[in-house]
Amino acid sequence: MNATEVRNNTHRHRFELETDGKLSIVVYENVDDETLALVHTEVDPSLEGHGIGSKLVEGALQYIEENNLKIVPLCPFVETYLKRHPEWNRVVSTTYKTSDF
Repeated sequence: MNATEVRNNTHRHRFELETDGKLSIVVYENVDDETLALVHTEVDPSLEGHGIGSKLVEGALQYIEENNLKIVPLCPFVETYLKRHPEWNRVVSTTYKTSDF
């Protein structure tokens, strides 16, 4: 599988990862100037089970950390990823809770 790097498409409010010509996305909403709510992850069905979703979420989290942002994990896939990789809880907002949304 040939995957590009995860990029932030600010115009469409989503992180994108192109793999073999197919686009996978994590959609977000701006909560405030320093916080993104990750609301939906979508991977092309033909790519499911190949770690593409995990690579996409990890790339998004790296971008978020590098830009001193925080997240509210509203997407079930992102929540599961964080449970499996608790080291990324460092980018989870302490100001907002998922129950606030």
